[in-house]
Amino acid sequence: MAHFAEIDSNNIVLGVNVINNEVLDPEGTGTEDEALGIAKCKALWGEDTEWVQTSYNNNFRKQFAGKGFWFDAANNVFIGKQPFESWTLSEDYVTAESIDEWVPPSPHPDPTAYDQYWWHEPSQTWVNQE
Repeated sequence: MAHFAEIDSNNIVLGVNVINNEVLDPEGTGTEDEALGIAKCKALWGEDTEWVQTSYNNNFRKQFAGKGFWFDAANNVFIGKQPFESWTLSEDYVTAESIDEWVPPSPHPDPTAYDQYWWHEPSQTWVNQE
């Protein structure tokens, strides 16, 4: 199955829909044509909608799109939601692993114990859960 993300005018993902692979490769050549999938999405959900194919296996466009993600058209990648208002995109967000896309204002106190701390946005500090 092929997956297509519907995006709004700000390139924010509204949702992801599934299109049968046969739509993208009607001749069975093994080569998908994204434009055919986009045309099918527009036929099903409206000509005024915008669609971008996304990879469930993260084979292209960095990662699988999700509702609220942002499509960076200039770099042809999907970027996850900003976890907190104070966090900024890392300088290498295009190539970084998903977990490294957003950077807090202060570094994590113990990178080996991510689940021991949580981010407190009002104080913009890491809080130890113990």
